[in-house]
Amino acid sequence: MAAQWSGPAFSNAVSVYSLEWSPFGKPEMGWETYLPLLQRELRTDCAPGTPDFAAALAAFQGRYALTPTGVFDQATFTVLKGVLQERRPFVMARTRDECPDPPPLNQLGYLSPEEEHADRLTRLLRRDTLDAYRALAAAARREVPAIAADPELLQIFSGFRDPEADAARCAAEANCDGLRRAACSPHRTGAAVDLYVGHLEGMGVDSTDPASRLYMTRGPTYRWLVANAARFGFVPYLYEPWHWEYVGTPAARYAAGS
Repeated sequence: MAAQWSGPAFSNAVSVYSLEWSPFGKPEMGWETYLPLLQRELRTDCAPGTPDFAAALAAFQGRYALTPTGVFDQATFTVLKGVLQERRPFVMARTRDECPDPPPLNQLGYLSPEEEHADRLTRLLRRDTLDAYRALAAAARREVPAIAADPELLQIFSGFRDPEADAARCAAEANCDGLRRAACSPHRTGAAVDLYVGHLEGMGVDSTDPASRLYMTRGPTYRWLVANAARFGFVPYLYEPWHWEYVGTPAARYAAGS
């Protein structure tokens, strides 16, 4: 196997840091930011510059009718993005041109002060999402010393957002562009959470700067979420390391293959 995949392995070892591309419209260098979720999908912990990673990537490519080169490229990323997006019910509703209604107020529960990040006070989540979040955070603190030592990690800086207020805010700030703030946001459902996973000094907790997102995805909090969030019913959004959506435990586990 090593001989067969040594060439693709070398290509991946170079491009993971040097690929010049714009996967979400803005220029980025390399694809390391997306590596944790790609490794999860490939069911491998192997580094991108190894033959085993290239072989796993080729199997993924073949599974989705791509040429199984074992080399990471834009087409492979597009498939990865689509696979992950299809696991978000909100996104699938938007593809049908639907904007889900917010839950009734009696289905919302209040966060405790220690669950809220000081950068943004969010207050509310759907009750089932809040219960799942609490189980997730408790497990993370039990399992990862770095998270247990820092109460700020995994605090929520955005949960339920009132649709009318959200629409007015993004219209006023002229940033209803689907990246910074969506006109129909998943936060209207009460099942989306923005979790503090660390931040690069000088940048915000939800900075979309490529350097900021790379920093977040290198941290133990994000790595734990990638490996474990499905146990508690949460699925990720590829572009934002902090953004997770509750879809229910069986659905999330099935999607993650766990």
